[in-house]
Amino acid sequence: MAKFYVQSGNFRRVVAADSSRKAAIWAVHEVMQQIIPTETEDAPAVSIGMQKSQEEAQTVTVLSGKVRVNERGFDRSDANEIPTMEVVGEWNQMVMTLDRLQRMFGDSSESGDLTNPVRSNRVSDNDFLADDMAA
Repeated sequence: MAKFYVQSGNFRRVVAADSSRKAAIWAVHEVMQQIIPTETEDAPAVSIGMQKSQEEAQTVTVLSGKVRVNERGFDRSDANEIPTMEVVGEWNQMVMTLDRLQRMFGDSSESGDLTNPVRSNRVSDNDFLADDMAA
C-alpha cells in the first residue's frame, strides 16, 4: 500500500491505501465518525453540547469542498482534487452495503431459526457439502 497525504478543510492525515480515491474515502470515514459513530459503544449517551467541553467543541474536524490527495506531501500544487460530496457519496454507498451485509449475516440472535439457511440468511459448510455430494 502506498502512503497518501490527505487534506480538506482542517483535516490533514497520512493514510496508507491502495489508491488516492480509497485514501479520500478513509478520510471522509474518519471525519464522519465524529457525527455518525459506527460502533454502538461510540454512540453519545447525552447530547453533544452537554457531553463535550468548550475546548473539544472547537476542535471539530471540518472538510472543505474538495479533498486533496498526494503521495509527496501536503499543500502541493500537483495534488489530486476530488469533490468532497463525490467522496461522501461513495462513502455512503460503502456504509450502506456494509450495513446490509451485517444484517444479512448478523449474529444468530437477530436472524432467527438457524436450521433453515433461507430463513436465517445463513449458509453453512454443510449446505455446500450436501450439494456437492448430490451431484
